[in-house]
Amino acid sequence: MSSLSDQLKNLGFASSGEPSENETNPLTAIDKSIPVRIQRQTKGRKGKGVTVILDLPEDPKLLADYAKQLRKMCGVGGSVKNQTIELQGDQRDASKAFLEQQGFKVKLAGG
Repeated sequence: MSSLSDQLKNLGFASSGEPSENETNPLTAIDKSIPVRIQRQTKGRKGKGVTVILDLPEDPKLLADYAKQLRKMCGVGGSVKNQTIELQGDQRDASKAFLEQQGFKVKLAGG
């Protein structure tokens, strides 16, 4: 019969606060080679312009963190919907600069 710490290691838990062999760092697992698209949309929004950031990694924590930083940097409202970030107004240039600083390839799409 194995010890409790061995059983916990087999289940994926670390005993001394260090990550187990099965865990990977979520920041290293992000594929930043796929281009992120930024577009401005007005259709279905009563003429109000919204900046939509598409093709980001599907990590809810990462999306929420980026959305929060972008809202604060641009001084506008916004949200995360359907794996995209939406910001109020035309924030394409500021969003592009922020995402390039984070290491993403960025394309401005649409008008």
